[in-house]
Amino acid sequence: MVLSEERMHSTIDKYEAKDFSYFFKTLDGFSEEMLKLHYGLYEGYIKKVNEVDAKLKSADKSSANHNYSEYRNLLVDFSHNLNGVILHELYFSNLTDKYTEPTEAFKTIIERDFESWDSYLEDVKAAAMASRAGWAITGYNYRDGKIHNFAIDQHNLHVPVFVRPLLILDTWEHAFGTDYGTDKKSYISAFMGNVNWHVVSLRFESALKAETCHVIAEE
Repeated sequence: MVLSEERMHSTIDKYEAKDFSYFFKTLDGFSEEMLKLHYGLYEGYIKKVNEVDAKLKSADKSSANHNYSEYRNLLVDFSHNLNGVILHELYFSNLTDKYTEPTEAFKTIIERDFESWDSYLEDVKAAAMASRAGWAITGYNYRDGKIHNFAIDQHNLHVPVFVRPLLILDTWEHAFGTDYGTDKKSYISAFMGNVNWHVVSLRFESALKAETCHVIAEE
């Protein structure tokens, strides 16, 4: 467990874009042009989350209210841009040009919760098709101890809490429009062929290690 004293020395003052260019020319079904454009949008979220974060520090909190206030708008914009950063980083980092297999531990839980691996893959694809401008996510739910798929609209609408993201699939049109136009289904199939199941499996194992931190205290 990370001690609070250790965490005090691991904070950041400013978000910086991570480099994912190592696979821009190698993903099957993803052109370099599309990936570069997508990465540029991610860099835009990096810029904006820093900008909004800075404004929050000096925002007038005395006039905060739920109808309209600068502080409320900044909070909403911060969650939108922060999630835009994190979701894109998880998305890019669960892509690979190398063939990978899920671990037996991850696959066993998937088969428990979805009856079969193929049923899980079909469910992921269905969640991606159901998502509007947003994301499809495979996540580990700490409340019931099961893996579920979720559809998220925008970056900060319908985001499940108490859930650890495992697989992230971007369903915004900017993620596929350059190569696939409006053919979202073909993009989803191409994405599934480039998933780094090793990384997804490691995220699952990490979720299990952190599970004790999510125990609900009994009275």
